[in-house]
Amino acid sequence: MTKIKKVGDHDVIDYMARDYDSLLLSMREIIPEKLPEWIDYESEADFGNVLLQVFAHMGDILSYYQDRIANESFLGTARTRRSIIHHLGLISYRLSTAAPSSTTVTLTVPADKNDLITIVKGNAFATKSQKDKPVVRFEYTAEETLRIDCSALPENNGKKYFKGIPVEEGRLVLNEVLGVSDGRPNQKYPLIHKNLILRSLGIGSQINKDLIILSRLGDTTEEWVLQESLVFSREGQRDYIIEINENDQASIIFGDGAFGAIPKNGAEIRATYRVGGGELGNVPQNTIETIVDAPQLTLLGAKITNPKPASGGSDRESINHAVKHAPNVFRSFKRSVTAEDYKALAMNFNGVGKLRAEATNWNTVTLFVAPEGGGTVSDIFRANLLAYFEDKRPLSTIIEIEDADYVKIYIKAEVGIESYYSPENIKEKVSGAVANLLAFKKVDFEDTLYLSKFYEAIEDIEGVKYVTIKRFTREADLENHIDENGIIAMGVNEIPRIPNDSDDDQEYARGIFIEELTTTGGI
Repeated sequence: MTKIKKVGDHDVIDYMARDYDSLLLSMREIIPEKLPEWIDYESEADFGNVLLQVFAHMGDILSYYQDRIANESFLGTARTRRSIIHHLGLISYRLSTAAPSSTTVTLTVPADKNDLITIVKGNAFATKSQKDKPVVRFEYTAEETLRIDCSALPENNGKKYFKGIPVEEGRLVLNEVLGVSDGRPNQKYPLIHKNLILRSLGIGSQINKDLIILSRLGDTTEEWVLQESLVFSREGQRDYIIEINENDQASIIFGDGAFGAIPKNGAEIRATYRVGGGELGNVPQNTIETIVDAPQLTLLGAKITNPKPASGGSDRESINHAVKHAPNVFRSFKRSVTAEDYKALAMNFNGVGKLRAEATNWNTVTLFVAPEGGGTVSDIFRANLLAYFEDKRPLSTIIEIEDADYVKIYIKAEVGIESYYSPENIKEKVSGAVANLLAFKKVDFEDTLYLSKFYEAIEDIEGVKYVTIKRFTREADLENHIDENGIIAMGVNEIPRIPNDSDDDQEYARGIFIEELTTTGGI
C-alpha cells in the first residue's frame, strides 16, 4: 500500500512504503476512519491484528514480485542471467561460454625407443590428483594427426624429447545421439553434457570443428552448419542455431522449412562437441604430468609435462561484463574499423583478459593481449582469436597479435607486529594483501602504482603495528630504493603482475617480488 506524504503544499505518493512494516502501519492508521467501532485494535491479542498481519505479509510478497518484474524488464536493472540472455538476444548478442586454457607439453621417451608415435585428436593428459584441487583434463585438439619419429629425436641424459605439443583444456564428446527427427519444424535437441565450448570461429563456415552436427538416415549422412540466426537461411539450407540457457545447457535448434531446412523424418541426430573451460584450467607449469588417454604413449613408458603455465581459461561471461560490453559490440555492428571496435569485439572473445589495440600501419592493427589468468598467448589461442576476427575485419587489414609486457615490481618491507600475533601468519597476510593489489583483474595497461596504496593495504591488517617499505621499484639492481614520489608508472604495453610459482621461466615476468619481509615484535 502506498502512502501519501505532504511535501510543502503538494501531496507526494511514497511508492516505497510497501514492505511488511509499512503496510501494517498504513492499515492501522486508517482503522479509526474506516472502522471507528474497532477500538481495541492496539491489543496484540485481538484477532483483527492477525488478519492485518496476514494481509501485510501477502502485500510484502506481492510487492517483492512487482519489483522483480519491473527490474527484470530492463537491461540496466535486470539481475538474473535468464533475463539478461533474453534482453541481449534482441541485439543478437550471445553471452560467451567458458573458454578453455591452452599450453604446450613436452614428450619424453626412453632413449632406446625408436617407434613412430601418432597423437590424434582427443588424446588426453591431465594434472596430478591433489587434495582440494580437481584434476584438469587437457586434450590434443588439432585435426591433423601428429606423427613423431622417435629415432630422429634428440637425446639428452638417456632420454629423448619432443617439445611443443599443443593441448587445450576440456573433453571431447564424440558422436552423441541427440534424438530422432519427427519431421516437425523448429526441432530442438538439448546436448546431454553442459558447459559447451563454443567459439566464434567463422560461424557459417567449416572452420569450427569443435562442434559437428550430423543427421543420418539409412546410408545418407548430412552435415549441418552453425549460424548466428536462421533469418537469412533459405528453404533447403541445412543450418542450425545454438541456444544456451542460464544453466549452461546448450540446445540445437533446426529451421522450420522456410527459414532453414528440417531434418528428414526418421533421421538420427548426432553431435560431436567439446565441453569444459574456466579459470581452473590456468594451471601452473610442470603440473600436467598424467597420460590419461594415449595408449601408445603409456606402452612406451613416455612421460609428459608442461614447461609453461596454461593460460586463456575463462569462466562463462558474467552478466555485468555482458551489460557493459554488449552496447559497444552492437554499436560496432560486429565490424572492426576503429581501435575501439577491435577492443570491444576482442573483449567479447572469452579468454581475453586485457587488450590494447593499435594501428601500427595503414593496413595493420596490432592487438596486445594478456590472456585471462595472465601469461603469454599460446598458438591455439592466437589461431582462435585471428579466426574470430576473420569475418569482422576489412579485407585489406592485417591483424597481428603480440604479448603484453609483464613488469616485475620489487618490494622490501619491515613490518612491526603486535604482541600475541604470529609472525608467520602476519607475513602470509602481508604477502596476500600486496598480491591482491596486483591481482590480474585489478590491473591494466598503463597502470600507475602508488606506494601509499601498499601502505594502506598492509596497515589495515590486524596485528600490524607499523610498516616501513624500504624498496618500491621496477629496477632489479636498485637496493633500498623507492621510485620518485612513490609512483611506478607502466608503459603503454606494460602490466604489473603477481608472482608465478617459479622465477626460473624468463618468459613469465614475475610481477610482485617480496624480496625481504622483516618482522619485529610478536610472539
